[in-house]
Amino acid sequence: MTQHPHSASAITVDGLRRSYGSGKDPFEAVRGIDLDIPAGTIHALLGVNGAGKTSSLEVIEGLARPSAGQVRVLGLDPIADRAQVRRRTGVLLQRSGFVADLSVTETLRMWATTVTDARPLEESLVMLDLTHRADTPMRSLSGGEQRRVDLACTLMGRPDVVLLDEPTTGLDPESRRQVWRLIRGLREEGAAVLLTTHYLDEADALADDLSIMRAGRIVRSGTPTQIVADHPSEISFATPDKELPAIANGRASHDGDRTLLQVEDLQASLTELLRWAQSYDVRLDRLVARTASLESVFLAVADEPDGLAPDQPNDTHVLEGSNR
Repeated sequence: MTQHPHSASAITVDGLRRSYGSGKDPFEAVRGIDLDIPAGTIHALLGVNGAGKTSSLEVIEGLARPSAGQVRVLGLDPIADRAQVRRRTGVLLQRSGFVADLSVTETLRMWATTVTDARPLEESLVMLDLTHRADTPMRSLSGGEQRRVDLACTLMGRPDVVLLDEPTTGLDPESRRQVWRLIRGLREEGAAVLLTTHYLDEADALADDLSIMRAGRIVRSGTPTQIVADHPSEISFATPDKELPAIANGRASHDGDRTLLQVEDLQASLTELLRWAQSYDVRLDRLVARTASLESVFLAVADEPDGLAPDQPNDTHVLEGSNR
């Protein structure tokens, strides 16, 4: 994991495990993860459904106790020191319940009574572009608008730590980017942001560091640039009639009528492939060449077999280096 030596850790997670059920075969949703998230940074937690993201976030939020390991938020235990932690933490859950007949203004005003040093109501409305919906009942809002009210409530108390579980679900592209600007602003103000998301472009655009979870473990961690750099680039094309040469450091596979080459050096390998095609008068139809992306890494991780016994340590690839 990337170290930020000039920032204090706002969230630390050490060997976190979380199990469901009892008896001989409880289900272990989180199997020994570590996180260190400094103030003034954004950390994205990625993984397919069931990877353990929300189970981890609920422990960090103080909504559940860990089965093993330790969590500290601003140096405090999120359960034992809940009153202190809650005042300085903003939490956005995947789903929140609102009183359907209350207006947006009434909802925010009610929420403001639960936090210390609440933002002025008008500031919250402007921040989430809700001024024109201030007097609208919650039941009349679209799903995206309700999500923005969620965010306004989350940020009402000017939190030092912000925990966002899929913050832009249901938002249109323009609203998503507005929320992205807001999240970047939280970082500039010195808050630590931990978010889960299924949008890989969101993680790539926002995260200083990210962790990819699979089967309850963190299996990749680092900056987006570092994680992508550790993954091969791809060249794909319609499989030609002539047998392909061995491309330096390339690994070939087939998907239907297409050939996929995974290569370490995209430019050199593509040049070699095109020279071969020209020499033998071979046409490479539907040729696509692309550098590694966060999506390709994520899909490769999702396809990996679990392969670890429950008590084995994390199969974590730690990538050293400075922040983007």
